[in-house]
Amino acid sequence: MRKLLSAGLEKLRRSEPTVATGTRNARVVAVAAQKGGVGKTTSTVNLACALAGEGQRVLVVDVDAQGHVASALRDAVKPARVSLSEVLLAQKTRDVLEAVVPTAIDELHVTPCDKSLSETEALLATRVGREFILQTALKTARTHYDTILIDCPPNLGNLTLNALVAADHVLIPCDLSILAFEGVADLLGTVQTVNERLRHELRVLGILRTRVDARTRQINDAIGAALHDNYGGMLLDTVIPLNSALAKAQAAGQSVFRFAPKSPGAAAYRSLAHEVRARLAGEVIAAAQP
Repeated sequence: MRKLLSAGLEKLRRSEPTVATGTRNARVVAVAAQKGGVGKTTSTVNLACALAGEGQRVLVVDVDAQGHVASALRDAVKPARVSLSEVLLAQKTRDVLEAVVPTAIDELHVTPCDKSLSETEALLATRVGREFILQTALKTARTHYDTILIDCPPNLGNLTLNALVAADHVLIPCDLSILAFEGVADLLGTVQTVNERLRHELRVLGILRTRVDARTRQINDAIGAALHDNYGGMLLDTVIPLNSALAKAQAAGQSVFRFAPKSPGAAAYRSLAHEVRARLAGEVIAAAQP
């Protein structure tokens, strides 16, 4: 009996909050795209590094089982003792901060690679209130950061839905291809559904044109014009060029600011950080009309 009581008390202690509330109030941005290969993780990582470089305290939550955030910053990231899957699937509420590790980059923290998220995706479907699990798990984390970026999987499954419900804003990377253009409409339709059915005010921070190749001007003009005609008010001014430094930095496990700080890619992500901060400061609200 004494052992059973001790075990019960230990279980209760583990379920109690382990992190004190901070004094900040983070804006949470989900970086989401239905199509893979559009520079979603590259944008998440380098935007986070740019914001941290401007003195913001930043957290990147990687809910993509591919774990590309940790890969892109592997020179700066250590393993975590608790996985994000453990936090999301816990019977008692746990906070994302339990799965967070610091990086070698000042003011930047991340949740490391978690391959179990592919199984977590399916298991979430069995949970009551499954759409709100990440939102609840970020409650204390919000008070420790200025900005939290969530790198979503390239689909519209349970983890992406959790990220959208947890977020205040969604940033949509889109390369200048037909498939990516069509994916924007699908994602904006999901944003509408989140707002209407789950009664969550998710704002569109902007559509970010990525991997823009100056050599394919005809395609750029056609897709660019379609984006402007359909989503003019949502388009960010910043355009991310197709730049070899970005791919090489990712392969080296570094941010572009460390690998090639004077490259066009680095300049573009600095510009994006400034534009994002300005939009967040103005609490931009864009109508999510697919």
